[in-house]
Amino acid sequence: MDYQKISIQISPFQEWLRDVLNAQLAEIGFDSFVETETGFDAFIPATSYAEESMNEVLEGFSGDFSFDVKSELIADQNWNEEWEKNYFKPLVIGGECMIRAPFHTEYPEAKYEIVIEPNMAFGTGNHETTATIIESILQNDLSGKTILDMGCGTGILSILASMKGAKQITAIDIDKWSYEGTCENAALNNITNIDAKLGDASLLGNEKFDLIFANIHKNVLLNDMESYHKVLNDGGTLIMSGFYTEDIKDIKSKAESLGMKDAGFVEKNNWVAHSFIKAD
Repeated sequence: MDYQKISIQISPFQEWLRDVLNAQLAEIGFDSFVETETGFDAFIPATSYAEESMNEVLEGFSGDFSFDVKSELIADQNWNEEWEKNYFKPLVIGGECMIRAPFHTEYPEAKYEIVIEPNMAFGTGNHETTATIIESILQNDLSGKTILDMGCGTGILSILASMKGAKQITAIDIDKWSYEGTCENAALNNITNIDAKLGDASLLGNEKFDLIFANIHKNVLLNDMESYHKVLNDGGTLIMSGFYTEDIKDIKSKAESLGMKDAGFVEKNNWVAHSFIKAD
């Protein structure tokens, strides 16, 4: 499949705007994003690319920002090479978890080796929110635990949880590609205890979980936190990410209003992964 690569530079650059644009472009068919210093590269199957639709997204912010846009066609036979050389290289997180693509032939050894199809850079572990939760997983004993992975993306957190001994994982994402990608990547890693679902927090029922990862935008976290709290076992941990240090106050206030105890946070380049424990 041929892909269209769109390079967008934002002036004046704002991280929050890059995230918003990624989300809006994903809604019109873009399925891969790579951050650059002052913008990002976005990828879409060439047959799905509509310049007019992309321009409509950018025009929504043209009053306060300007955009430098460049387009390049990437031929099918060069797609894996493009990712391997320029974007997705084998990555080791926390000294123990190595993430690579099926096409990588040289990579470092690690305790946990995860293979994923790199169709979406946000889920390769390169993004701070993914990396910080991976580090939290590595530091915890997941043996025999039930896990909920909200906003599962590529399924990388669910896969690592399984490798760490989790009993059963439920992975949920509102994006169809993420649902399909989680299923595909679980199979690539011979993982059979991940139940992937397409949808949002409304899918949560009577099942209870010992540990919940929620790597989603701040507003979704605030809206759905009560639902997470209801399905979290007493003494269980909720790890939330996808927001900035300046958002900690709002996240903490909501969690504590539900009776959850602050268990600390880690910060990386202004992105936060914040843990809370449900009272016994």
